[in-house]
Amino acid sequence: MTKFKGLLLSIMALCATEKNMAQSLEKMQWFNEPEKWEIKNNALIMAVTPQSDYWRISHYGFTVDDAPFYYTTYGGEFEAKVKLTGAYKARFDQMGLMVRTDHENYIKAGVEFVDSKFNVSSVVTHHTSDWAVTTLNKVPPFIWIKIVRRLDAVEVFYSLDDVTYIMTRNAPIQDNKPVMVGLMAASPDGQGFEAKFENFKVKHLPDQRRLEWLKKNAN
Repeated sequence: MTKFKGLLLSIMALCATEKNMAQSLEKMQWFNEPEKWEIKNNALIMAVTPQSDYWRISHYGFTVDDAPFYYTTYGGEFEAKVKLTGAYKARFDQMGLMVRTDHENYIKAGVEFVDSKFNVSSVVTHHTSDWAVTTLNKVPPFIWIKIVRRLDAVEVFYSLDDVTYIMTRNAPIQDNKPVMVGLMAASPDGQGFEAKFENFKVKHLPDQRRLEWLKKNAN
């Protein structure tokens, strides 16, 4: 079983030395492209489309799928994070990360401005949508959002300094299927706002099942 030990050590060494890689914004693509946007200094700046959102059915009784989403596609397990700065104006103005399989299955996580309060917000949609918020005491100048996809779940975190991350949610997602992951912003009740996404990074993670199998079969 020496070869298993060697393979396990190689994978673990790769995990330990792997660094975050900035996703090339120029190679991503739009779903619902906004009228105005630009990429500058590794940042995406967009004028968010007025009266746009992602939501399906529950509570409000309507379905919308028309907000800007700038994405790439990843398979397997990964970590994605981004720095968010927004000139929020109207109720429900929001921006963040989205992981999406299709129009009935997606998770969006980020910031949402509700009644002049700054909320870390997440919506999990599997045919119908839910909504969860964590209200912060004050409006910070910017915030970091991180999502981690592991097996059949996505974990959501936020940070005010890109050092200490606080977990806010663990939500289900279809296992072992490529997903779209990227930058989303919406203005359901408003006329749009300027949203700035900086230092978007995606890091592949070693497959958890593979690591566990190697550990069990290493002896």
